[in-house]
Amino acid sequence: MNFQLALTLQAIWTAVCHAAMQHYPAAWGHYDVCKSQIYSDDGLTWDYMACQPEAADMTQYLKVSLDPPNITCGDPPETYCALENPYMCNNECDASTEELAHPPELMFDIEGRNPTTFWQSSSWKKYPKPLLVNITLSWHKTIELTDDIVLTFESGRPEQMVLEKSLDYGRTWQPYQFYATDCLDAFTMEPKTVQDLTQHTLLDIICTEDYSRGYVWKYDKTVRFEIKDRFALFAGPRLHNMASLYGQLDTTKKLRDFFTITDLRIRLLRPATGATMVDENNLSRYFYAISDIKVHGRCKCNLHANSCVYDKEKLSCECEHNTTGPDCGRCKINYQGRAWSAGSYLPIPKGTANICIPNSIGPVTLVCDDELLRCQNGGVCVNNARCNCPPEYSGLLCEKSRCESEAAGCGSRESGQPPLTPPSPCGLLTLLLLLGSALLREAPCWPAAL
Repeated sequence: MNFQLALTLQAIWTAVCHAAMQHYPAAWGHYDVCKSQIYSDDGLTWDYMACQPEAADMTQYLKVSLDPPNITCGDPPETYCALENPYMCNNECDASTEELAHPPELMFDIEGRNPTTFWQSSSWKKYPKPLLVNITLSWHKTIELTDDIVLTFESGRPEQMVLEKSLDYGRTWQPYQFYATDCLDAFTMEPKTVQDLTQHTLLDIICTEDYSRGYVWKYDKTVRFEIKDRFALFAGPRLHNMASLYGQLDTTKKLRDFFTITDLRIRLLRPATGATMVDENNLSRYFYAISDIKVHGRCKCNLHANSCVYDKEKLSCECEHNTTGPDCGRCKINYQGRAWSAGSYLPIPKGTANICIPNSIGPVTLVCDDELLRCQNGGVCVNNARCNCPPEYSGLLCEKSRCESEAAGCGSRESGQPPLTPPSPCGLLTLLLLLGSALLREAPCWPAAL
């Protein structure tokens, strides 16, 4: 009998393990699991870990706005000339014709189309008044950047530009980086590159001439804000030592905030001219055009969620660890037994979950929950610490009938209780797992990475 029970439990456990291994892939990322089930002296319980969503292309979730609002070309229609050849004037922009329109949405569509799609501004027809454009990208959610910000220009790259960030949904702005053909002349700043930065100066705001100089603009179209080169100051040139970076992010709030945004703003201050003097007789050569913007990052969930959902044009973390809010920034009601705290990357590799605990309860062993360890037969889980069972039942999960100890047994007239109904398949599985824990402790199936 015991041998048959062991075989049955082994078969069920193998199926559960197979499903779990499919859900949690073998190629583990960084902090991608919020909790896993483990065996302790008290049976099957949860082990909680710090977790974060996967990095993704965040441009699919943003809203874009332009200032001035009517800066996009095509109303009225306009003909543009090539920067390198003032006599090649065959580029038209007409907002009323789909094939000739260049709205801002084309900065975020699929790349690789032929012909290339791009947003384009009106020309510098009001020269010498500056041709100023602000492009604001808003997520209405806190985002953590994980890769370089890359702008691809269809026109010449601007001679003066500023990339700015906001951490408070656009109420205030801080510079991220300045770009110019001459940093001293444009911003009274010494030119630098990201390679000039060190671990101690990583947060310095610099002006670079790397992405503005040069007239061979057909081959140099991109402008970057180098996230990975800054990561490499802690994680090594190939980012092999991410543990060092995570440790720094965990202990240095200013560093963590540096890579965190709610909005980005691209301030275009002077278009490419290709010369020291502006050709006032052919101002249709000067304009801005952007074919692609790349922003990679993840939702900031304070290490309390491993997924982020986009619903009703809004991003929100799917919070774990008894936390709630768009960024998992507070404890749920009835789980405020201690002050809320963000999760921690340390100790590596699992980190510390810093879960919210039930009110007036100290550290407790998880006895029941609303997932796998459900109270049976109508029992109610109280603060994850015990099952409040109906009068007819007892046991850790209300799995035992009180009439079982009576001589007449359950279902007799003397017991005053109807015959027991079989437990649900989920309940049976739970009980089998609990009963078989001792048999299977020698053969755990959870991956070593947990």
